[in-house]
Amino acid sequence: MDIYKKFSALNKKYPNPAVALGMFDGVHVGHASIIRRAVELAKKNRGTSMVLTFSNHPLSILNPEKMPLMIGNRSLRKNIIQSLGVDVMIEIAFTKDFSKKSPEEFLNILEDKIAPLYVVTGQNFTFGRFGKGNGRFLIREGENYGFKAEICPTITVDKKIVSSTKIRSLIAEGDLINVNKFLGRPFNYVAKVVHGDRRGRILGFPTANLEIEEGRSMLPNGAYAVEVTVDEKNFCGIANIGNNPTFNLDKRRIEVFINDFNKNIYGQEISVSFLEKLREEQKFSSVDELIDQLRIDLNQAIEIYFKRN
Repeated sequence: MDIYKKFSALNKKYPNPAVALGMFDGVHVGHASIIRRAVELAKKNRGTSMVLTFSNHPLSILNPEKMPLMIGNRSLRKNIIQSLGVDVMIEIAFTKDFSKKSPEEFLNILEDKIAPLYVVTGQNFTFGRFGKGNGRFLIREGENYGFKAEICPTITVDKKIVSSTKIRSLIAEGDLINVNKFLGRPFNYVAKVVHGDRRGRILGFPTANLEIEEGRSMLPNGAYAVEVTVDEKNFCGIANIGNNPTFNLDKRRIEVFINDFNKNIYGQEISVSFLEKLREEQKFSSVDELIDQLRIDLNQAIEIYFKRN
């Protein structure tokens, strides 16, 4: 997948584009349906599938106080979009100047730089100054700019409408089962491994420590069965979200034990997929009690992991 950080004359390089428009935070099942439709239309017309999105959420510029917690980060979004078969991703910065562009000016940019045959988006997509552009506008005006617009229907799971807002609420509640259903995959956190206190190594459970990025939506504290991806290889693991009350740590973080793994990965980016919650975070009366519980957690995690794989 080719990635561009600004608009350029892509119409001279890529034929017959079909473009999916959206922020696509978390790339849930609704987002995936929009992107897959763009991929389908591109293939049908021997063209190029594209995703046009922003590197930062528009509210970070327009109204920072109302900026939502993000479900994923740019690295995770890129990986998922690439897995959906997209040829080109255009990830531009949303700025104050860009926010002042009218819907017509935005469509002029699309026509001039991309020249799409199709533009695909969701029911709630808005664009242009004050969000005056929407799906109806795209359908009405698309022909004047050389494309046909498609507005994908809202996706439901168990008769519930899928939205990023709903998923954030489910994450905060700790409803991992429905979070994973709405995402269409396990809730995932991608980050670089940082140095910890090395206590886990002494206990026989060395952990990869991940800082919880400010502004990110995160599950409640507790122990979880996880799948960990390192260097494109998957491993079973257990993860603890919290402050590690047994040792009175004051900063919330994610500590991941990777089963059957013994490599130095400090500074390396890893991916942690949360499969099931094992238990609440606990304060143990002794180190031995903690070790016994970690062994129980790992056995449960291994069982959960191999049921899935």
